[in-house]
Amino acid sequence: MTIKNSPGSLESLVFDNRFIREMPADSETTNYCRQVTGACYSRVQPASLNKPELVACAREVAELLGLDEAACHTDSFTDVFSGNQLLPDMDPYALCYGGHQFGNWAGQLGDGRAINLGEVINQEGQRFTLQLKGAGKTPYSRSADGLAVLRSSVREFLCSEAMYHLGVPTTRALSLILSGEQVMRDMFYDGNAKPEPGAIVCRVAPSFTRFGSFQIFAARGENELLKQLADYTIKTDFPHLLPDAGEPDKAVYLAWFNEICRTTAEMVVHWTRGGFVHGVMNTDNMSILGLTIDYGPYGWLEDFDPDWTPNTTDAQGRRYRFGNQAKVAQWNLFQLANAIYSLVDEAEPLQQALSDYGHTYEQLSQRMMADKLGLNQYQPDTDDELCAELEAILQLVETDMTLFYRQLASIELDKNQPPEDRTAALQAAYYQPEQLTEDYQNRLNSWLDSYQKRVQQDGTADRERRTRMNKVNPKYVLRNYLAQLAIDKSEQGDHSLVSELLEVLRHPYDEQPDKQQFAEKRPEWARSRAGCSMLSCSS
Repeated sequence: MTIKNSPGSLESLVFDNRFIREMPADSETTNYCRQVTGACYSRVQPASLNKPELVACAREVAELLGLDEAACHTDSFTDVFSGNQLLPDMDPYALCYGGHQFGNWAGQLGDGRAINLGEVINQEGQRFTLQLKGAGKTPYSRSADGLAVLRSSVREFLCSEAMYHLGVPTTRALSLILSGEQVMRDMFYDGNAKPEPGAIVCRVAPSFTRFGSFQIFAARGENELLKQLADYTIKTDFPHLLPDAGEPDKAVYLAWFNEICRTTAEMVVHWTRGGFVHGVMNTDNMSILGLTIDYGPYGWLEDFDPDWTPNTTDAQGRRYRFGNQAKVAQWNLFQLANAIYSLVDEAEPLQQALSDYGHTYEQLSQRMMADKLGLNQYQPDTDDELCAELEAILQLVETDMTLFYRQLASIELDKNQPPEDRTAALQAAYYQPEQLTEDYQNRLNSWLDSYQKRVQQDGTADRERRTRMNKVNPKYVLRNYLAQLAIDKSEQGDHSLVSELLEVLRHPYDEQPDKQQFAEKRPEWARSRAGCSMLSCSS
């Protein structure tokens, strides 16, 4: 008699594991830190735990995989997605890759605290890799322990899902689980390490292949392995680029690189739209699929400051500041172009793709700004000046970007509101009302006059403009202080705020009257508190 697994159960997951079937494995099976050559991955086993505990799960991600939400609240789920138990078809492994960190080649990096459980094929035929972050050492852990702490895991879990619901291309998060173990971390890198609760996040994406996945083989001169990985990636994740013969050629490699440039531009424009700052745009943190990946010291602009970075490690150079993300992405794409040069053996078309990235980013940015302002389309003759002046005004006083755009949508432009009424509608966006000098208010009102004329030129009524703007300008974002409040409660054993924030962030553009407290600007107490503004890479 054949026993059928019930639909929606863990046992119903269909594993394909094509990557480890087709790509070369590390010949050394002992799990110790080393340089791994001639291989794309190393097989590893997650660390065993005594008392893992589920903190939260994302029902939408479970459904994407074909799991019932009820399955997420079983002991088996907690055991499997903490790494404590493996399903029969799971074959865990860690990826080998390299990368540039803060502009400098760092050599081999790899999955130092991430372990892939396997690749699942859902009922629609979509492929998803299940990856545990914080489940133990791998050959790529270097001097680290391969673990993660609760504070960074809460931030990654919530942000992955928040970004998805904002409409930003991103990896997803299925679950957040306490390991039941204590992990030593030096949060401020000041020599005062202390024990913190350990945790594991299950991340989900079609692939976790990075720019650095190709860079490592190019740097080592392993060109055959580079080609093998590129061909696999194209066949698996970019099959629409293949010719009838089914094998990649020079034209396919160029089309592939052009698509990576385009999707990367799209991703960064989405970041800009929402005021998101990644914080660690190293080439090993850049997805080949144009997905936001590796949520470390990220943040959302509160005070609109293009020079702000959330990363304490980047505090001096500010390489990864908000206003520089598009340029860094292009620099990273340049490094990828260098890595795959042997596949094309011609510089000009790669250079053209990089140039096209700049044009694509500019066009998408213009469309994005038109949407943020509720305009029918971007008209450079008038809108270049309109947007440049707005950006300058936002920097004159401490202005919350998220609240400013939401409040701007509420101003009535159909009729001639008194200037004081228009500026009063924006008061909620200002951190320091005493900064609103007469000169500032005159300049703001002059801009509002220009904006009103521009909207009237479009013939757009207030109601329609407001609807348009509120579809792209979120009311709710995962402000760092909100994440820190959830972390504080979770560390005391109360995970309710993690779940509440997850629910609020499922509807970031909607009015949620009973959740207004999550739409307020950063409170003064959070201005300089650890975890509420800038963050370190410590996890």
